[in-house]
Amino acid sequence: MKKIVIFGVGLIGGSFALALKKANATHITGIGRSQESLQEALNLSVIDAFSDTQEVNIHAALKDADLVMIAAPVAQTASILQSIKPHLSSNTVITDAGSTKSDVLASAKEVLGDQFNQFVGGHPIAGAEKSGVTAAMADLYVGKNVVLTPTSETNNDAIAIVAEFWRTCGANVSEMSAETHDGIFAAVSHLPHLLAFALVDDIASRPNAAQLFSFAASGFRDFTRIAGSHPEMWRDISLANKTALLSELEAYQNELSQLKKLLTNEDGAGLQALFDRASTARNAWAKNKQ
Repeated sequence: MKKIVIFGVGLIGGSFALALKKANATHITGIGRSQESLQEALNLSVIDAFSDTQEVNIHAALKDADLVMIAAPVAQTASILQSIKPHLSSNTVITDAGSTKSDVLASAKEVLGDQFNQFVGGHPIAGAEKSGVTAAMADLYVGKNVVLTPTSETNNDAIAIVAEFWRTCGANVSEMSAETHDGIFAAVSHLPHLLAFALVDDIASRPNAAQLFSFAASGFRDFTRIAGSHPEMWRDISLANKTALLSELEAYQNELSQLKKLLTNEDGAGLQALFDRASTARNAWAKNKQ
């Protein structure tokens, strides 16, 4: 691969760039909304060149591009695809790093038309509560999972190329349908983020918020760490995966209702049974992740 174009050179796109540069990728061009952040990415040697989103500049950036990575918030996917469609060659592979996949694939199919087979949906299961190119790390994806969501129309060579890129970054690559992906990550990623945001918002809105935060310790810090994540990104993810997320919220509300009932009835045995089940499941998961 000689030329890679990345839309969105923040934590995810920047870490992708750094990992590939570490593996001697030839040339990486960044494209984004903020020239200031792109200049910072260039100064940090995350990218080799950058361009704004004007059509004439996108045309030049995409000339002879082997891969286009879309690492911007998922709500921007359709407009980015529309901007690159007139300038795509038949040899350019397009992929993304969005946390939702059904909406992204629908946009790609609508916008790209007969070039939809060049698009490979992807989601790296990695990140941090910090955002922006200054948070990018060359080893962010080492040992992490990346899910690809090809369809029956996706070109097999394109799938192999994107998979190899992620393996070059040190990631473990698997494939599943977009619908399966969105259901899984609504439960284990999107819901926890919503809960963390909601708890911090609740505490921050109280008259004695300053006092509450002053006594918050490691448990609160660990539970709410992800509430420091990128608000725009999580707004887009929540809306894009609304159906699966509403189902998960309903299931969680049912669990909270059960917990409230146990407390109201002072049911110590019931509480301990619930805590035992949760503790056992959590410890087994943590042990398997080691």
